[in-house]
Amino acid sequence: MANRLAQSTSPYLLQHADNPVDWWEWGPEAFAEARRRDVPVLLSVGYAACHWCHVMAHESFEDVGVAEAVNANFVAVKVDREERPDVDAVYMNATTALTGHGGWPMTCVLTPEGDPFFAGTYFPRMQFLALLANVTKVWTEQRADVVESGAHIAGQLRELTAPTAPAVITVEALGSAATTLRQHYDVARGGFGGAPKFPPSMVLEFLLRHHARTGDADALSMARRTCEAMARGGIYDQLAGGFARYAVDADWVVPHFEKMLYDNAQLLRVHAHLWRATGDPLARRITAETADFVIRDLGTAEGGFASALDADTLVDGVSVEGATYAWTPAELVAVLGPEDGARAADLLSVTEAGTFEHGSSTLQVLADPEDPSWWAGVRRTLLEARLQRPQPARDDKVVTSWNGLAIAGLADAGVLLDRPDLVEAAARCAEFVVAAHVVDGRLRRASRDGVVGSAAGVADDHGNLAEGLLALHQATGDPRWLAEAGAILDVALDHFVDDEGVLHDTADDAEQLFTRPRSQADNAEPSGVSSLAGAWLTYAALTGSTRHREAADGALAGVGALAARDPRFAGWALAVAEAALAGPLQVAIVGDGPVADQMLLAARASTSPGVVIARGTPDSPGQPLLEARPLVGGEPAAYVCRGYVCDAPVTGVETLAAALSRA
Repeated sequence: MANRLAQSTSPYLLQHADNPVDWWEWGPEAFAEARRRDVPVLLSVGYAACHWCHVMAHESFEDVGVAEAVNANFVAVKVDREERPDVDAVYMNATTALTGHGGWPMTCVLTPEGDPFFAGTYFPRMQFLALLANVTKVWTEQRADVVESGAHIAGQLRELTAPTAPAVITVEALGSAATTLRQHYDVARGGFGGAPKFPPSMVLEFLLRHHARTGDADALSMARRTCEAMARGGIYDQLAGGFARYAVDADWVVPHFEKMLYDNAQLLRVHAHLWRATGDPLARRITAETADFVIRDLGTAEGGFASALDADTLVDGVSVEGATYAWTPAELVAVLGPEDGARAADLLSVTEAGTFEHGSSTLQVLADPEDPSWWAGVRRTLLEARLQRPQPARDDKVVTSWNGLAIAGLADAGVLLDRPDLVEAAARCAEFVVAAHVVDGRLRRASRDGVVGSAAGVADDHGNLAEGLLALHQATGDPRWLAEAGAILDVALDHFVDDEGVLHDTADDAEQLFTRPRSQADNAEPSGVSSLAGAWLTYAALTGSTRHREAADGALAGVGALAARDPRFAGWALAVAEAALAGPLQVAIVGDGPVADQMLLAARASTSPGVVIARGTPDSPGQPLLEARPLVGGEPAAYVCRGYVCDAPVTGVETLAAALSRA
């Protein structure tokens, strides 16, 4: 029989709907039941594409003996961390504080009031059974100590998450951040640090912007080399496009095979910006292929984008990592024939010894093929053959924040690569998310099959969606997206910033956990603080709003200390700070026709971190940058303003390009 999770909209929770564990979803009903039964809460947090979450599910949560122990002595609560990032954040802080590390699946034991008194991650079945027995014994025999311990831990965590003193991110701080990153940079392999290696999307964006503002050649070199190493390695899907979550090694060879929307949305945008800065054909190709992957493999019927493709593939009822993606030389020969199979094995670094498991290899393209047309045909043939294999499951919930990242990436890539289809895909996504995820003027976190869930949007939902809408506005000239972004950003100002000016991850009227989460670090995606700082900054540049500019400056100051301490975890905050220092550089283009089109291309070619662009007719409704900006002599004109100080209008493409080159 299915348990309560069968009614969930979360694919991760639905994966556990047939467990013998008597799961509850997170909510007051579960904690009321724990108080009624006088038992602790067993909290399990994970996500659909997580390999070790699947392992623990198969080993423990599908086991009748484990289920009997859980059901008898606990109220079991299952949480999708992607649907409830607030719950995940506060209990991950507890897990990290208690154990020194975190990860998923996350396993916590709570008092019926929600205070954590035990935390860990993955447990094999026998260890998990021992844990359940020990916790039950302690709860029964030492209740007062347990409750006191939980209250003490909660109090300590509240102190640890208290706001730090504001620290403005100065010109000097940005230079120091670039220097610190050089110290962590892997010269031989690209990226930062050792294994495992994650795509440093936001750090790369900072480095590109830092180079654009300062001319720092090392910053550009680090970004370019890292992008190339990832694009040529096994972390990149050489057949279908798109990046895996991370590489387990330092050489980018063997990925953890899950493919997340947030990674690919950010990486396609980074590669588009790299191509704009360098003209590198590899960057252009990776941008296009990754965008195509997002649309083809993650697109939903409603127009949004699904969250992920799973790390595992189900083969004969068993979850296997890499079964869809890895190849042996014999398999290449079977598909391509002896000559082309051997040639492909050489190009793709597929060896008899293998680079992965059981003699199989991940695919790499360490150098461009001598015959691109041959490789194009082989690539199509291999992909067609791969599609006949079992495929990874898809987590098809649509997360507001990550769809905002996808809108931004597709909009930027579309205009830079002259791919109107990508801009159209971004617009379809925006139409759906705004229509379905805004309920009574407030954002919700996620939907599935067009049905929006009950979880409220958090700070990064507001920041990343607004960022996407502002990029889409600049790509299309449609004032609707500027207005929609403004409404979202005003809600964030009204509900996420407290009376002391501190920005929190949850709204003032959201569910109250034992501490109000306020993550500062950029991790897999921009934090709520940095995402809102960036969107407020861009909105201020497009509208002239001092209120939003002041909010952006305040948010950046809130993460200044972290940015100075470890810039690897403040990449987007640093990128936004580069824009704040370089801008606003406002470019307003009025008029129609070929000259106006060429001026628009010249503006979009600018790498200035602070540039914002408006295009339309003079005094176009809803576009403040076009107000009182007439044609010049009846011809199209461009108005360039730096820091709200404007040059005389220009009517020639070369003159505009020269003006922007000085920015």
